[in-house]
Amino acid sequence: MVGFSINSQLQASVFFFFLSVYVLTLIGNIIIIAIIQTNDCLLHSPMYLFLSHLSFIEIIYTTTISPNLLDLILKRQKIITLSSCLIQLYLFLCLVSTENFLLATMAYDRYLAICKPLHYHTKMGNGKCKMLALFCWFGGFLINISPIILIYLIKYCDHPKINHFFCDVSPLLSLSCTDITSIQLLEHVAASMVLLSSCLVIVMSYILIVSAILKIQTSVGRKKAFSTCASHLTVVILFFVPGILIYISPLPQKSVSLNKWVSLLYTELTPLLNPFVYSLRNEDEKRGTGTFPNFFLHNYK
Repeated sequence: MVGFSINSQLQASVFFFFLSVYVLTLIGNIIIIAIIQTNDCLLHSPMYLFLSHLSFIEIIYTTTISPNLLDLILKRQKIITLSSCLIQLYLFLCLVSTENFLLATMAYDRYLAICKPLHYHTKMGNGKCKMLALFCWFGGFLINISPIILIYLIKYCDHPKINHFFCDVSPLLSLSCTDITSIQLLEHVAASMVLLSSCLVIVMSYILIVSAILKIQTSVGRKKAFSTCASHLTVVILFFVPGILIYISPLPQKSVSLNKWVSLLYTELTPLLNPFVYSLRNEDEKRGTGTFPNFFLHNYK
């Protein structure tokens, strides 16, 4: 496995930078989970239930990628077995898919809170929220079983080099000595199903949300309503834009180097920023109250 070409003089600085990113990511997401789990009001709020699942995903997600990246920065290249590589790839794909579904579910949660505030607690009860979260996990791990089995069955060339800092789909498929057209098609279809279906739910939810917010009569009310959704939209943009560039656009075929740098955005930057985005933007979390839909009960007309 080959990582990045780093000047030897900058090697220590780059290593400590990514080590700091990894540690801060773990600390930030652990704090988010701890706050939610120790606060009864937040624990029973659907928005924070989904946020705790999101933070848990980020912890596993970054632990799947970051130690490998740190090792590559020190060694420049490393030997990795096929089984270890496929385990990393499967976990990565499953966690990314689960996060896609979870962000779409959170958009649906905001739609209900803003557009259906009177029915919010009925449609988003604690049991239903747990079922939706379970569906996100189950769907994320189920949809990637077939692609990973087919990738395992590929005949690889002798002494292959993975030109990446983790085991991703495109770098692995490029090492095949056999025809992989069908596998590439299946992988593209699976990625498109996950990304586009999640994007569709998010886009439709926010079209309805914006329509509802514009009906609020006061400018202060509209500003607060938009601010309520800002944290989720920020995370969605940070997560989906690099994912679409990598897995749906033809970027991987155009530039392997650019592909690696874009991958850094959603493997290192997004998990780091998520807890800060939510904690800084969400006033309910600062006050320790789960009053997300109550604002709209008084302002939505």
